[in-house]
Amino acid sequence: MSDTGPAALLTFRGAEDARPDEIRAAQAAAHFRAAFESLGLDMDDPNLEGTERRLVRSYRELFAGLSARRPPELRTFPNPERYGQMVAVTDIPFHSICAHHLLPFFGRVHVAYIPADRLVGLSKLARVVEFYARRPQIQERLTMQVVGLLEERLRPAGTMVVVQARHFCMEMRGVGKAGAVTTTSAVRGAFEEERTRQEFLGLLRAPLARDV
Repeated sequence: MSDTGPAALLTFRGAEDARPDEIRAAQAAAHFRAAFESLGLDMDDPNLEGTERRLVRSYRELFAGLSARRPPELRTFPNPERYGQMVAVTDIPFHSICAHHLLPFFGRVHVAYIPADRLVGLSKLARVVEFYARRPQIQERLTMQVVGLLEERLRPAGTMVVVQARHFCMEMRGVGKAGAVTTTSAVRGAFEEERTRQEFLGLLRAPLARDV
């Protein structure tokens, strides 16, 4: 068997000149290759050539939220008109990786808040979702992290987040129920009132399973 250790994988630069991130990538690729071999994959298959390196690059992209030192800045604006009704951004698409099985889960996030002293740029709500999705994640934690950051940074009168997602760990393995949709929600402040909560829920589209 040819040498597949980290040094052998550093073919794009001399090992002595490699940056720390390149060394870590080569080490991860070597471990992935060893795992493939342990699982009985034929590493002489030309279709698997370089797969371990591509997998490292893929995970770096999918876990990009871990490399950011802090959540995205939420640019806010004064609310001189004292707008106090609901602001909702629905159907924010996301994809993430299940922390339990490292399989994808994906869907839509719906975010609403009722302003107090400050308004937030709408695109920042999508950036918050992206930040917390780009890491090994579970849907329940994702939901709580998004609502928690909005509460901390905006100090709104109320916040509500609903996440609808399909999980490949349920569809491709285990129970094998394709199309099942998992819904989680987090409610704060004014959205604890039934009327306000139902107003937001009425804006949501049909379940995700009908869209794919």
